[in-house]
Amino acid sequence: MPIAVDIDVMLARRKMSVGELAERVGITPANLAVLKNGRAKAVRFTTLAALCDVLECQPGDLLRFQPEDAPTTSAVRSA
Repeated sequence: MPIAVDIDVMLARRKMSVGELAERVGITPANLAVLKNGRAKAVRFTTLAALCDVLECQPGDLLRFQPEDAPTTSAVRSA
């Protein structure tokens, strides 16, 4: 999927556990794990807003576009 989820990065920066984030956002740890691991097909704006509120960040800090056909770093170097 071309959308990468960086919730782990923000959790590390905030020194927060997945369980604490799930509780504060109001979703189950299992649903947060699906989102965090990039297996979610969609995310509600209310959930995204709650994540940003709790983590004190912007949506772009949690989600980024990563084209599937983009060359890897090693391929670019060898060209």
